Amino acid sequence: MKTWKIAMIGFGTVGQGLAEILLAKEQSLKDEEGFACSVVAVSDLRLGSVLAPSGIDLKEALRMVKEGKSLDGYPGGKGGLDAAATIRETNADVLVEIGYTDIRTGEPATSHVRQALARGMHVVTTNKGPVALFLPDLLDLARSKGVRFLFEGTVMSGTPVLSFAKKNLAGCRVLSFSGILNGTTNYMLTEMEKGMGYDEILKKAQELGYAEAVPDADVKGWDALGKVVILSNYVLGARVKPSDIPCEGITEITPEKMKKAASEGKRYKLIGRASIDGGRVQASVAPATLPLSDPLAGVSGPTNAVTFETDLLGSVTVVGPGAGRAATGFAVLADLIDIHRSCGK
Repeated sequence: MKTWKIAMIGFGTVGQGLAEILLAKEQSLKDEEGFACSVVAVSDLRLGSVLAPSGIDLKEALRMVKEGKSLDGYPGGKGGLDAAATIRETNADVLVEIGYTDIRTGEPATSHVRQALARGMHVVTTNKGPVALFLPDLLDLARSKGVRFLFEGTVMSGTPVLSFAKKNLAGCRVLSFSGILNGTTNYMLTEMEKGMGYDEILKKAQELGYAEAVPDADVKGWDALGKVVILSNYVLGARVKPSDIPCEGITEITPEKMKKAASEGKRYKLIGRASIDGGRVQASVAPATLPLSDPLAGVSGPTNAVTFETDLLGSVTVVGPGAGRAATGFAVLADLIDIHRSCGK
């Protein structure tokens, strides 16, 4: 049985969630998938780094982080390496890139992805930046090196919307999509419908951990915008950039607007959409009032959903969690298993 050697860039919420899943599922993955792996490197800007070619004890790494200890001090490993040095020195087969990314530039994640692919490593990422900005180039680089570049977790976390569109809808032509692509704003709109004001519900969302202290990426629609770009390019075959797509968030939605929509039998949702029109892709992110009969109107809380319009099946809606430690960790695991199924047997 092949044992995949994995290097992780980023060991925050998602990285630790993945580590916990790999520990919990170790035996069942071997029994059911013939999948075995060893994490041989971890590099995190805040938590330190460790390079251990023979494998890292994930229980020990998780314990150290929980106790506030730097991974630089992991016993028997080499610490003090930044991400680039980790990728350069590791013996890993696969890079899992789940560190910080600036969505405007795609950095530093894009450089990490390029470096690993150029070295002949498979790459799995949950970072929207590289995929939204540089997908065609990165896929071309992966193909030229005979490796895989996978990114299921970039759109709806653990809900397999990208693989669904590419694999389960194979043979269909996807004509358009519309979706709720940000769980934070969907939660906020759900609560605002009950009468809470924007400022009040934003504070609550921050207390619950749904919204960041600086919530602009969510409430101004930027997070949803990145996902619309990825879906447009990967599923519809477009070549659009974030700057090509008009984007409006939920900051101007008031309780009065919510009440008016309700009186008309409609509900506010932040909708990301794209369609093919005359060979060109038209896309947007903006609040919309949906009739209650629309499947997306019934999606509440921090849940995500996408409706695909197809030539053979008509409308197909995928609903599931769009964020979370375990859900996003699962997305990475699913991509690792995909690589194993296609390259490891």
